[in-house]
Amino acid sequence: MPENKGLVLIAEDERHIADLQRRYLSREGFGVHVEADGTAALSAARRLRPVAIVLDIALPGMDGVQVCRRLREDGDWTPVVFVTARDEVADRILGLELGADDYLTKPFSPHELVARLKSVLRRTAGAGQHPVRRLGHLTLDTGRRTLHVDGAPVELTTTEFNLLAFLMRNPGQVFSRDQLLAQVWGYADYRDTRVIDVYVSQLRAKLGDASPIRTVRGVGYGVNDGPR
Repeated sequence: MPENKGLVLIAEDERHIADLQRRYLSREGFGVHVEADGTAALSAARRLRPVAIVLDIALPGMDGVQVCRRLREDGDWTPVVFVTARDEVADRILGLELGADDYLTKPFSPHELVARLKSVLRRTAGAGQHPVRRLGHLTLDTGRRTLHVDGAPVELTTTEFNLLAFLMRNPGQVFSRDQLLAQVWGYADYRDTRVIDVYVSQLRAKLGDASPIRTVRGVGYGVNDGPR
């Protein structure tokens, strides 16, 4: 019998899909709790403190976007995998911007759900091993999801924070845009890697002269491993 890997909350109003997800996650050693509407899902997330949430966007009552936003506003950064019937790149990015850690489009294989969920849990566990990182004028706390520049707080979106945190965990290394998409977004199949350039530009604008991000022409991006 597989070891207990913690409780996963499934928020899904299509019962046959929820049952399938429950069956496959249970086989992998996860406990599973299912809710069929957004309001109940938000309540269950607060009450049960799951290790991860599989969150359908099109939920009755309160949709998945609202559920995720409310959790993040509460300071709850439980990993969230969004599930939706839509398959546009812009929708994927929006889902990640709203605070999700990954994104699955229906129909999907339950094996893929299990693999994605494990990947998200590995990434978030790794980020928590050294919660506070300092680099130059920056202090980044991955536990509290905060960034300070010379002691002053700087507000970042979820994706901006995740990108900066990944680069700061790997100072002195340079990553291609494809590598960053795979490591930060969990995808390696975006057709337009320029999304990375957009987020780097946004980070530089917010950090100003304190930004440690450097561009290596023809390769990608990294951060300096010491004071500038």
